[in-house]
Amino acid sequence: MDILHFEFMRNALMAGLLASLICGIIGTLVVVNRIVFISGGIAHASYGGVGLAFFLGLPVLPVTTAFTLCAALTMALVTLRARERADTVIGVIWAAGMALGIILLDLTPGYNVDLMSYLFGSILAVPRSDLWIMAGLACVVTGLVLTFYRGFLVMGFDEEFARSRGVPVDMLYFLLISMVGLSVVMIIRVVGLILVIALLTIPPFIAERRTRSLGSMMLLSTLLSGFFSVSGLALSYLADITSGASIIAVASVCFFISFLLPQKQA
Repeated sequence: MDILHFEFMRNALMAGLLASLICGIIGTLVVVNRIVFISGGIAHASYGGVGLAFFLGLPVLPVTTAFTLCAALTMALVTLRARERADTVIGVIWAAGMALGIILLDLTPGYNVDLMSYLFGSILAVPRSDLWIMAGLACVVTGLVLTFYRGFLVMGFDEEFARSRGVPVDMLYFLLISMVGLSVVMIIRVVGLILVIALLTIPPFIAERRTRSLGSMMLLSTLLSGFFSVSGLALSYLADITSGASIIAVASVCFFISFLLPQKQA
């Protein structure tokens, strides 16, 4: 509990819990709808937004959010209109976003950006102002999922059946991809670009093996994400190691332990 005497640790804990809420909800939809590769493309393409923000001298979070949403919607459009070439286009956007970010950071005058903080997270440096933005994004994403819960439920388990029942699958798909983009921007501050997919997929995967419904899967995934975040922060404080990597290390250990435990009954 001594670590809570430091403001930066309190901010880090709050950032981790906010990201955990999003990981539990959106990560579940990512796993159920099998769009992990798209999520990885969005995460890496968002680096272009980071570079653009520094190059223009603008706040990182809003610029990265806007850039990531553009990249996410482009990927969504491609996967709906040209499924046979979707993996290629996503790979190109993935690489182009990373390259653009690095080039813009190199061209940024008079500022030496710490690339490691964006690749592996900078949760200990999250300011209070960013916490309010993260809380707002979390409320928006949570509200949208609750509003369209039934549509996401049907779409995730049987897309063709959803279309036959009049569910607006295309609209829900664009909405889901947009929320993935918003979530990625939040989680980047916690674990970084390279590790963001692990935090989005490990808790839902463990939860899927222990639950019978989408709602309970989201709830358990959120609790697991919170546990991973708090435990990882504590580990990083005690061992003096990178926080983002510590969070994923805890999650990875629990991932492998989950295989040794009994699975849910069919």
